Amino acid sequence: MLQDTVTLAHGAGGKQTSELIEKVFKAHFENPLFTPDDAAVLQIGPGADGQLPRLAMSTDGFIVSPSFFPGGNIGKLSICGTVNDLACMGAQPLYMTCAFVIEEGFPMSKLEEIAAAMEKTAAEAGVCIVAGDTKVAGRGQVDGVFITTTAVGRIMDGVTTGGALAKPGDSVIVTGDIGRHGCTILLARDDYGIEADVTSDCAPLWNAVRNVLTEVPGVHVIRDATRGGVGTVLYEIAGQSNVGFALDAENIPVDPGVRGVCGMLGLEPLYLACEGRLVIITPPETRDKVLDILRNSPHTEGAACIGTVTEDHPGRVVLQTEIGAQTILPQPGNELLPRIC
Repeated sequence: MLQDTVTLAHGAGGKQTSELIEKVFKAHFENPLFTPDDAAVLQIGPGADGQLPRLAMSTDGFIVSPSFFPGGNIGKLSICGTVNDLACMGAQPLYMTCAFVIEEGFPMSKLEEIAAAMEKTAAEAGVCIVAGDTKVAGRGQVDGVFITTTAVGRIMDGVTTGGALAKPGDSVIVTGDIGRHGCTILLARDDYGIEADVTSDCAPLWNAVRNVLTEVPGVHVIRDATRGGVGTVLYEIAGQSNVGFALDAENIPVDPGVRGVCGMLGLEPLYLACEGRLVIITPPETRDKVLDILRNSPHTEGAACIGTVTEDHPGRVVLQTEIGAQTILPQPGNELLPRIC
């Protein structure tokens, strides 16, 4: 049963977020195109070549605090988050809109810096910003600046990905070390007085995904490990595909600085947010090829296989620890820390 009021946990990407979407938004917005994946797949009329092109469409809101952090700012983040959602459906990002809610008194120089970061990142991703909206809120009504972006892209021919397509025996790949964005935001807030050399992984990933899908169009699942991190994404896929996951802790790449911060604060890197990391699930016979392509593509050089999809324990993620023991990774719930949006 839903709580009487919305809490911060409802926006953290865990169990409460899923319940909010299922019992409120899906209950009122349900239609054949409404999707639990990173972007909706839309069929449009035939093109000049007679083919039926498919579009992907996604929207995302960004309220990260602080709005500037090592490795990026809210502007760069707003482009990366949305084009990466399209990439997860195998879609080349084409056009984007953006809406700003700006707090009265926000420095104009900072706003220009944010816009410049958006310009640079959009150019790298190959997406064109074509329209937008601006609102100014009174002091204290907004934490600096909030950005909402929406984008559409064309899905590559012959490619179909989705959270319901994972199969037992598939390999589970992450495209680099995990948890850096969440750790970066935590340190940037300086709530704990910890110093560590950690930089956000924030990056646009379409070029890497295109390289993979050009050679391996049969990839089953691609998901963006943002809020809730890799662990939450795997639980979502486990529910959609009715499968289990077996992970090997020794193979999960974690930056030493992130590992140290997590050790001090008792955090699990698998639940820390990423903004430049994907989970890719592919048939075992294509695993090595996918890894080789990723390791030779921008922003995914640290790709690693971290486990397999299993028939056992459907809906669960089992972790084999460094000492050889097996434990069930707790299902994400309540508010995941640090809060990134």
